[in-house]
Amino acid sequence: MDSAALPPIAPTPRSRPALLTFLGGVGTVTGSEFFVESDHARVLVDCGLFQGISELRRRNWRRLPCDADTIHAVVLTHAHLDHCGYLPRLVRHGFRRPPQPFSGADVLLLESTYGNRRHQGEQGREIFADVLSRTLQRGGSVVIPSFAIDRTEVVLHELAELRSSGRLPSSVPVFVDSPMALAALDVYTEAIRTQAPELRPEVRTAGSAALAPEPFLAARSVQESIDINRTRGPAVIVSASGMATGGRVLHHLRKRLPDPRNAVVIVGFAAQGTRSRDLVDGARALKMFGEYVPVRAEVADVPHFSAHADRRQLLDWLRTAPPPRVTYLVHGEPDAAASLRDRIDRRLGWTAVVPRSGEHVLVRG
Repeated sequence: MDSAALPPIAPTPRSRPALLTFLGGVGTVTGSEFFVESDHARVLVDCGLFQGISELRRRNWRRLPCDADTIHAVVLTHAHLDHCGYLPRLVRHGFRRPPQPFSGADVLLLESTYGNRRHQGEQGREIFADVLSRTLQRGGSVVIPSFAIDRTEVVLHELAELRSSGRLPSSVPVFVDSPMALAALDVYTEAIRTQAPELRPEVRTAGSAALAPEPFLAARSVQESIDINRTRGPAVIVSASGMATGGRVLHHLRKRLPDPRNAVVIVGFAAQGTRSRDLVDGARALKMFGEYVPVRAEVADVPHFSAHADRRQLLDWLRTAPPPRVTYLVHGEPDAAASLRDRIDRRLGWTAVVPRSGEHVLVRG
């Protein structure tokens, strides 16, 4: 057959690259939100709330990059406010679509929260125990601002270990004052009761005692929260929010910051412009409820409890993976992101970039 008589073969259409937009989590650890748009779908990776300085908080009222009802899916990395707190506004604006298939990408978005430092490891646990011991010995109480999801359980587990070892006296009550944290704790407690396979072996063995440093008191109602501040004698109070931007912890800080016998222990990353960050940076007064409260209590920064990896852990994880075309450093303040970018470039020879807020880049499949 004469090949000239054959109809021409139409070229296979090539998929256009997707567009990745950095809506948040750039130059800051809050407001994590990355918008991926392709010919097939529109997807948000995280939908977080901005916290901290007013310039960041105002971004919570920015227009969405598209109509909410045209977004096909939201992928959440985890359930902290700076990753999921914007979801109610998204739903209010019409987001209803179920998840849809999405073509994969070959770029990596990597957090850089602790991109310029190392965690303290076991030394961090010892620092935590020492702060508690010397505070209780001088007749003071310890306030621990803690994220409601996961961090509270980690802190309770550590307090239970200290209680078991005798370093946290049985005469000192432990209060958890956060409705959200207690709701999450109920989920963990049920997992322990049913011996869920995801639990670590030592937690399954310890049972409910792993998260209950008895005497352990849960303040579920407003009145129970108020009653904590009427307690006489030393106590340990775990309360949200972790960055002290709001929540019941503010009442406990207002009550206890002016007394030098007390201590405040910051157990997670504190973003710039938050009260927890101000405490870590040495503020001598904090504004809350319309007035300034003097800071006379001891303040300890113990990032050992943070779930975010440090620079060594991040690099160790990257070494196990094939290099992507580009690694974008997000969820970190400028110095931390730049430091991690330079380490990835020097140690691994990868292309690493710190993107700008609102920047658009193409993602080729």
